Amino acid sequence: MSNNTEQKETPHIKPNGVEIAETILLPGDPLRAKFIAETYLENPVQFNSVRNMFGFTGSYQGKKVSVMGTGMGMPSMSLYSWELIHVFGVKNLIRIGTCGAIQDQMNLYDIVLAMGASTDSRYVHQYNLPGEFSNIASFSLLEKAKQGADSKGLPVHVGNVLTSDIFYNADPTAIEKWRKMGILCVEMETAGLYMNAAYAGVNALTILTVSDHIIRNEQTTPEERQLAFTNMMEIALGLA
Repeated sequence: MSNNTEQKETPHIKPNGVEIAETILLPGDPLRAKFIAETYLENPVQFNSVRNMFGFTGSYQGKKVSVMGTGMGMPSMSLYSWELIHVFGVKNLIRIGTCGAIQDQMNLYDIVLAMGASTDSRYVHQYNLPGEFSNIASFSLLEKAKQGADSKGLPVHVGNVLTSDIFYNADPTAIEKWRKMGILCVEMETAGLYMNAAYAGVNALTILTVSDHIIRNEQTTPEERQLAFTNMMEIALGLA
């Protein structure tokens, strides 16, 4: 258990003495964090409300677990995950989010486990590496999540995702190029999380639900994104 009882805070996370668990679920939407806390956690206590980026700590099947929103994009995810790791001692960071599928065999509501995260971001430049870095998940979390999805009989895809800085891309050919490289889907946060975790020597995994199929122009509603992705949430909670 992380030692978070002392008064620690950052400009973005002010727990006011509430403990942040060593395992945390990280949805992009703070309202999804609130939904998870109210639906799944026993005795949830809110530990953050700065910028309405809600965070809660409670128990799930007897284990302490936290959940907190991270916002959209790598800069936001990277900021919050860095502070959770280095200031609050979090050891297991599990992103639960949505993605746009780009492969034919994928459908709305399918689960994606991000074994790797390619990216068009330059976030990695800060490490001054003498080559290219591969952003990969923690295998211990990945293996357990796959087992959890299989036990539920869910359609699950394990592989490489694209973490993009661009939601509205001026280059209409970009998606097809990534698609030809076997990229499963597009999202906006995982590569930053995986880099932060790798550099700090902690565990990270992204679990996604297909909310859109970019090639087939299919999509779910905002309400469904917030409330209906319970399979993904339960797989993530099982990792605590």
